[in-house]
Amino acid sequence: MVLLFNFMIKLTGWPLWKLIARPKVYYEDKSVQSRAIKGAAIVMPNHTEVWDVAAMMFLFPCRKLRCVVAELMYEKNAFMTFVLHALGSVRVDRNSHDFTFIAKCCKILEKGGVVEIYPEARIPDKGATELLPFKPSIAMLALESGAPVIPVYTDGRYFPKGHCHMIVGTPIDVREWYDETRGETENLAAITEQLRGKVNELKQQLEKTIERR
Repeated sequence: MVLLFNFMIKLTGWPLWKLIARPKVYYEDKSVQSRAIKGAAIVMPNHTEVWDVAAMMFLFPCRKLRCVVAELMYEKNAFMTFVLHALGSVRVDRNSHDFTFIAKCCKILEKGGVVEIYPEARIPDKGATELLPFKPSIAMLALESGAPVIPVYTDGRYFPKGHCHMIVGTPIDVREWYDETRGETENLAAITEQLRGKVNELKQQLEKTIERR
């Protein structure tokens, strides 16, 4: 059901998405990472608004992204809950500090799937220009699963705002950043900040690219 539901949404929604969002996609290095994802991976976008989920779905059209979604979205109404289940989303309760979602994501990755997780964990306040602090769960998942992290930055210019600009970064193996001389908590904090720095680099690269065009 999950695969069929994803396919139907992409098939019917693609023309409308192209017409309304008018997306422009750039790459850090297209020869290393394009819009095709091979094998297990963790897609790590910044968060601007709820339409980011659709943006990632159409950015990587040939893969089924299993998005980690906060409990708030499940509590909106019965229809939203149905849609999230049908899309194969992974629920996380931010208030309970329950990290069982990490184990669920690892199982998806073990089967060669793709997990989409927003490390900022919420949408920034209106007018904010800086990335929010990243949560350590993204580093925890990457270390435990061994799956590469694909960073993505989007400027969130959806619908009447003109073109939606996105840039896809090259995959990161965070295990290469692990420092054996540090403790687990210190490593998680350092890796989390490095991941945030990477998305910031993509943001700056995208802004420079747009300025030149």
